[in-house]
Amino acid sequence: MQAILGVIFHFIGGFASGSFYIPYKKVKGWAWESYWIVGGIFSWLIVPPLAAYLTVPNFTAIIAGSSGSILWLTYFFGILWGIGGLTYGLGVRYLGVSLGSSIILGLCMVLGSILPSIYFDFFPQAGKDTFTMFITTDWGRMVLLGLLVCVLGIIICGKAGMMKEKEIKTDVTDPHGMEVKTEFKFGLGLFVGIVSGVLSACFNFGIEAGKPMADAANAVWKATNPAETGNFLFQNNVTYIIVLWGGLTTNFIWCMALNARNKTFGDYTKASTPLLKNYIFSALAGTTWFLQFFFYGMGESKMGNGASSWILHMAFIILIANVWGLILKEWKGVSKKTFTTVIVGILSIIISVLIVGYGNSIK
Repeated sequence: MQAILGVIFHFIGGFASGSFYIPYKKVKGWAWESYWIVGGIFSWLIVPPLAAYLTVPNFTAIIAGSSGSILWLTYFFGILWGIGGLTYGLGVRYLGVSLGSSIILGLCMVLGSILPSIYFDFFPQAGKDTFTMFITTDWGRMVLLGLLVCVLGIIICGKAGMMKEKEIKTDVTDPHGMEVKTEFKFGLGLFVGIVSGVLSACFNFGIEAGKPMADAANAVWKATNPAETGNFLFQNNVTYIIVLWGGLTTNFIWCMALNARNKTFGDYTKASTPLLKNYIFSALAGTTWFLQFFFYGMGESKMGNGASSWILHMAFIILIANVWGLILKEWKGVSKKTFTTVIVGILSIIISVLIVGYGNSIK
């Protein structure tokens, strides 16, 4: 039952991440950097402490009582994750949306799930699964099988996207619905894609670095709820505050630089645009984006496994993004072979979710 609840929470989080860009489509007359940072302020600055305030008693005391090394490392991984997100755009520019997304998301999934478990092989911590456990236990091998199947699904979806780009010579969009200008340079694109994939996985590293804060929140909750046998659903909400400060730092600097270069500072007060609606839709997009990690934390507390949680989180994001592509008729006009290929990719990702969920259920 715990594994089922974990999968459900991860699905809700994946749905939020795969859908958050839709409100941005309602923003009129603003440059990308303007609505992105307005939404980001809600994603990274306003909503996380609000969520912690509503769910974690005395969360400020937990942060204040954490060592400087924990806070700095958590924040640092947040900065790296923010850079990974920004270089994502370059990856899809030089490789194309489908190939670039496949490489970046695949690397993010694999590295974000495997590297922390390898780290815990060398520096064991109570309650944390090591890579040795994955390769020496039935449940661990099942989780790794799910990871491989999901990567296969990403590759198939990427192949379908490349077929689509050849068949339909129109402007293409990334998985978040943003228009992308492609300038195919395989060598440079591969390098940028690898950098983006590695750095994007740093969000999970940040969660692991800030785990002592989550553990402190969990301990406080258990002390006040002695009859409870599970873990605190919202323990990660305190960690998110610090990780997302790092992401805010990177994105704020970049968006301000773009505002200056493109002379778009006036967007925030431009009377010719529907300002109130633009702020509301940007805020809605930013809040929806944060909900992915709100539910990620709930899912991880039920599954007790960072690797499995990260795999499911990424799988559901990719799954929902592709399903939205079908619903919004982004695949209209492609050949039957191309359409069948993307369906096979989606089904592969669904199967991977079931495999990972089963692996956790037999743990």
